[in-house]
Amino acid sequence: MTQPITSFTHDAAEITLQWADTSSAYHLIWLRDHCHCEQCYHSVTKQRLLNIIDIPEDLSITSASLDNAKSLSITWNDGHISVFLADFLWLHSYNPILETSKIPSATEHATLKLWDVKEIYAAPPLVNFKDVMDSEAGVDDWVIKIWQYGFCFVENTPIDPIATEKLICRLNYIRPTHYGGFWDFTSNLAVNDTAYTTIAIPSHTDGTYWTEAPGLQLFHLLKHEGHGGGTSLVDAFQCAKQFKLQEPYLYEMLSTVPLTCHLAGEADVCIQPSYDHPVFIHDYLGELIQVRWNQSDRSTLSSAATFSKLDPKDVPVFYEALRKWTALISSPENEWFLQLQPGQCLMFDNWRVLHSRTEFTGERRMCGAYIGRDEFLNRLKAVYVREDLTATL
Repeated sequence: MTQPITSFTHDAAEITLQWADTSSAYHLIWLRDHCHCEQCYHSVTKQRLLNIIDIPEDLSITSASLDNAKSLSITWNDGHISVFLADFLWLHSYNPILETSKIPSATEHATLKLWDVKEIYAAPPLVNFKDVMDSEAGVDDWVIKIWQYGFCFVENTPIDPIATEKLICRLNYIRPTHYGGFWDFTSNLAVNDTAYTTIAIPSHTDGTYWTEAPGLQLFHLLKHEGHGGGTSLVDAFQCAKQFKLQEPYLYEMLSTVPLTCHLAGEADVCIQPSYDHPVFIHDYLGELIQVRWNQSDRSTLSSAATFSKLDPKDVPVFYEALRKWTALISSPENEWFLQLQPGQCLMFDNWRVLHSRTEFTGERRMCGAYIGRDEFLNRLKAVYVREDLTATL
């Protein structure tokens, strides 16, 4: 990434740096705010020490110089000296933006591998339990595959909930909920949720009744003496891409109309998000970053939030959108059915991959947990910039 500064000019408001084949401008207030000297920035905690209010309102440059094209030194009118590495200024150029961060984000779909049943059946992403437990490289491989495909199997996991919990904690800490932290359950209705029954559950994401749905989810089938109980996976990002092409108006509707969801099976539990969300959630660039869909947990279609975006006359059209979306994610081309086996853990991105369960008979014991989205992305960032994290801050 090394980019030499060939020259610079400045006026009362900005410094303009000349690079080999382009230039970029920085406001003086921006430069002073990003000083990384020991008075302004804590080198260990990577936190600012400078209070924005302490920057002089009449900020100006007394002198400035280059050091072998590798750094820019500025003496300010209050006597403070700032030194900026050329690499830092190149990476964080904003006028214009010269380089994107090394860190993948949910908007960088080029780093994702969208899939359908035919593609994923031939070569699903796999890692080995021992590799993950014994080395950071094994964890890195696991994290990257989850990011790229939206899920990954961990083969040869001991058929033991203690080992499974240790596996999850190799990635990050477990997110506690009203279900507990690490769950180990059967179809005994210990919690009044369809997950604790034997009935079929259609493709869905978990936690639509929370403001922030769980980021990642792990399942480990410990035992099943009976029939049925198949699992399915759906790449909801792939389906959303198809839906947008096939039904652009309906896609826009499911991207703007909030749906109310709830969890109210327990006598002392009634959970709804602090605000309602649409099925498709996009970032400021318009890129899809999350799919929130759970047929079972949809509330009554009558909330003020819903009808702030939905004209009552369009209710039938909205149901058409829901029906066509459900048909798409349930199609044989998109819904991959598999039978989980003891010793095979499944970790998946709950913001991207839908899952389901078919009806079953007999005793079926499952364990698993949730991990927060931020915690997963934190680990992913560490994979990509392990040796150069501070350059991105």
